[in-house]
Amino acid sequence: MSYAIIGFGPIGQALASAFARNGIEVSVATTRDPESFTSAAAVIGPSIIPKKLADAVKADIVFLAVRFESHQDVAKALPTWQGKTIVDVTNAYGVPPERLGGQPSSKALAQAFTGGRLVKGFNHLGAAVLAQDPALHGGRRVVFLASDDHDATVEIGTLAETLGFAPIKLGGLSEGGLLLQARGNSWGQLIFKDLVKFD
Repeated sequence: MSYAIIGFGPIGQALASAFARNGIEVSVATTRDPESFTSAAAVIGPSIIPKKLADAVKADIVFLAVRFESHQDVAKALPTWQGKTIVDVTNAYGVPPERLGGQPSSKALAQAFTGGRLVKGFNHLGAAVLAQDPALHGGRRVVFLASDDHDATVEIGTLAETLGFAPIKLGGLSEGGLLLQARGNSWGQLIFKDLVKFD
């Protein structure tokens, strides 16, 4: 299984830190030349591999950590996303609901990634919190997941556990996705909720 993070701002770097903590190799890419962020990747760890966007999107699981408005540019990097799982880490805050066709932001985004399986997740925590070790007080920091594809949810839930988080599945994008989305001037009810699960 191969992994990539598209977007290397604060959230992308926080996700990269989670992979680095566990010694898992992950490609990182932006629309810029990889040389422009090679030093930032090296600071996080040797398992963080800067690549060109066209190469990074070859991964099996792709974390989309770009501005919501940039998702279509990423989607165009491949003619089809068949066989890939996309983790939507974006927030559409400031994007008018009518621009989303009245849909949850993840459903609108999924339409650009033809053939891919989409999971909404890892977006409800701020970058500074997401970057921290998820092991807390004898428990694990929670990440919420929502998807219309059960198998994709299981796959990303297993990865979340490998990264040290406690995944909580919220159902489909029209139910759980609404709790995790930002759009217009509103935030979903679970955004910024920093919870710890004790097993």
